[in-house]
Order: sequence, then structure tokens, then C-alpha cells
Amino acid sequence: MERTSHAFKESAVRALQDATLQMALGNMRVGFVGKRQKARERLPEFERLCDLARDIKDHTLKHLDFYLEAFEARVKAQDGEVHWCRTPAEARQVILEICQRVEARTVTKGKSMIAEEIALNEFLEANGIEPVETDLGEYIIQLAHEPPSHIIAPAIHKTREQVSDLFFEHHRQYGKTRRLDETRALVDEARQVLRPKYVAADVGITGANFLVAETGSVVIVTNEGNSDLTRTLPKVHIVTASIEKLVPNVEDVWTILRLLARSATGQELSTYTTFASGPRQEGELDGPGEFHVVLLDNGRSDVLGTEFQDILRCIRCAACINHCPVYRAVGGHAYGWVYSGPMGAVLTPMLIGIEEAGHLPNASTFCGRCEAVCPMRIPLPRMMRHWREREFEGGHSPPTFRRGIKLWAWLARHPRLYGPVMALAIGLMARLAGRRRRFRVLPLAGGWTGSRDFPAPEGQRFMAMWRARRAARGGP
Repeated sequence: MERTSHAFKESAVRALQDATLQMALGNMRVGFVGKRQKARERLPEFERLCDLARDIKDHTLKHLDFYLEAFEARVKAQDGEVHWCRTPAEARQVILEICQRVEARTVTKGKSMIAEEIALNEFLEANGIEPVETDLGEYIIQLAHEPPSHIIAPAIHKTREQVSDLFFEHHRQYGKTRRLDETRALVDEARQVLRPKYVAADVGITGANFLVAETGSVVIVTNEGNSDLTRTLPKVHIVTASIEKLVPNVEDVWTILRLLARSATGQELSTYTTFASGPRQEGELDGPGEFHVVLLDNGRSDVLGTEFQDILRCIRCAACINHCPVYRAVGGHAYGWVYSGPMGAVLTPMLIGIEEAGHLPNASTFCGRCEAVCPMRIPLPRMMRHWREREFEGGHSPPTFRRGIKLWAWLARHPRLYGPVMALAIGLMARLAGRRRRFRVLPLAGGWTGSRDFPAPEGQRFMAMWRARRAARGGP
């Protein structure tokens, strides 16, 4: 996937002007948020479970080496194999070698953000292997030759009419010559097209929501059942996962599962929750002959013990994305890489560098909704602030911004000058704003006033109000 995070501002402007995209995003604003709230209200112990889930992941990350080794041992004991990969290139090569060894011509794929992170589809195609996405949303964007725009609803940026056009164009080779306009009919047609591909595939590749150290199991959560067909029908099952997906035991999995679907789609539990442990054993009637887990680091171990470690608790529920006013205005493609929204604003600079992704942690109003709805208690605004600090310290922010911050910092270190200057500036702005109390245009604030008015200050500074209240209480 081409990285365009450096062009976030230009991409955001195009997204805001795209009427079709805005209509598609409007559908998202109604569904996810309301359903999550209702699901949360039906579970009185929701907040207590959030604390438990946070503690489980923090404990696991503190002892990650131990649990990774325990997971590998259990997988091997069940005739599976674990492949340790430091980089996306290593992960791609491992998967290719497995596919080539069994002379695979086609592979079916369940939804996997790690496969997106390592750009697996393009690599397989370049080596003569056809990847077939089986998640409906991923299948739609594969036909459109687009990356996902949302981590749980990859085609949310598409309207039903656009999906109808894609199916009409690509399904004629399968004898589907009618243009469909009903959602159920479109789903049925996709199912009919994909069914023989499940049977023909030589290898099945899935992601994993969790890895269980105690049992050596991978846990796959879907609403379509496509990953079960991808996992069981081919002769080889390959799991792609990152190292932070570990949890100690099955009880811990179920604690977090009670939060995952509620936070993601408003369900009590996803339709399919599969625990897969190794290849087909003697006497079993179905399942793969080989079971491989490709574990990707890609810089994650370097984050352990730093101010960014908390992002490794993320369970990819997308609650932060669904509630983010910035994402809901511009969609996922504006973020320019695999991960979008608040979690992407923290994770993407970690994976591809602040030089490339510096705009993302700045694309936030810091309203705090992302942290408020995160079931894993991840302090996303705090980590975005840390990235802003890194960007500034590295000299990657714009010169005008840097000069403005330096001027403000100098004033802040001289309070006897800072107070009068700010009082003069606030009073002047309050008078210039007039009765409207808003600015349509403001020097050095075009990024704000280009799409909305800037509210005028109320005429009083915080310090003056604080002193007045302290005096009213009779304080010193």
C-alpha cells in the first residue's frame, strides 16, 4: 500500500469536497455510536471489565517474552509452527515460501490488518499467486483496487450504488449479468462467487484477534464465518498476527471478548468466535494439514517501556475511530496508510516514522472522546501529544508553527510580560469580533477558518478569573 500520510491535509480537503464519500460516512455516524452506547448500558459491569482488560494486557506486556515462548511451545506441541519475523519483508518471505512449497496458485484470505501492514496481497500477486479476500468488505475494496478505510468496516466509504457497479463489472465473467440494487441480493451474489474459491484455494490466510499462551490457540472473531471456511478447507492455514496479540489464558480472552463486540458493533458477541489450535489431528474429519503462525514485530518490541506502550493494548475494536469527529469528517483514506483515526494517529508514526506521519497526531481536536470510549483505557490524546513533541524536537513541524511556539514559550517564561500582552491581545480580538463574536478570517489561522468560524475570546483571561475567585473566597 502506498504511503500518503505526509499528504494528509490535501487528502482531507478532497475528502471534505467528495459528496459521495460524505454521504457514505453519514451512514456510519448513525450506526456504530448508538449501538455501542446501548450495548454498554445493557452491561452494568462494563467499566469494571475495562479495568480488568487493561490490567490483563499490561501484565502480558510486562511479561511478553515469557508468554511468547509459552505460546510457541504449545503450538509446537500440537504440530504447528511459529515463525518469528522482525520486519514486513521477513513476514512476506516466510508466507511466500510456505505457499511455494505446496505449489499454491490461489489463497483465500480472512480479514487481517497485519496482512495489510506487510502489503501481502501485492507481494503474492507479484510472485504469481492470486489472493482472494473473503470478508465482504475486503472483497469489495479488492475489486475496487483500494485499501481499507476502516479497521472493522473496510468498505464503509462505499455506497450501495458503488458496490452494485463493482459487482456488475467484475461478476459478468461468472455469468452474473444483472445489475443488482438490493443489499441482500448483492450479498448473495458475492457468496455465490466466493464459494468455489474457498474449495479451490491451496492455502488459507487469516488474522487473529488474540493468541492464547496457555493453549497455543488463535482466536478469530468475525460476523460472516468466512474465516472458518478459509481456515478449514485449504491444506495449509497461515495465521498472521503481531506480538502484542498475546493473552495468558482462555479466561482472559473471554473477559476481553465481552468488551470487543460491544465496543465495535454493539453486539454482545460476534456471530463467529473461533478457537483454532494446530492442524488436523488423526481421526479428525476436517481442518488444515499444516498450521503456521507468522508473528510480526515491526518495531513493537522497541515501544515496550516507553510512553507509547499503552497503544499495544489496542484490540482493534474501532470505537475511537467511530467516535472521532475528524475521522467522521474525512474518512480513513485521508490518513494515508493502514491504520486511521485516533489509534492510527498513534500507531502509524510508530510503524512508519514521524517524518512520514507527522500530520496524523496533529489531526485531532483533543476532545477526548477516543479515550472516553476506549475499552482498554488507552490514553490516546496523551500519546498524540507525545508525538507532537517528537515532531517539534525533530524539526519536522512547519517553520511558521515552530516560530509561533517558540514565541509563545518565550512569553510564557516571562509572566510579567506574558500577562499584559495576552490581556491586550484578548481585548483587541474581542473588540474586533463585534457582535458576531466569531471570526470568518483570521491571520495565521487559515487551517481553522478555511472550514469554520473561529470563536472570539470572551474578554477575560484564566489567570484573572482565578485571582478574582480566590479573592472572593477570601484566599491569600
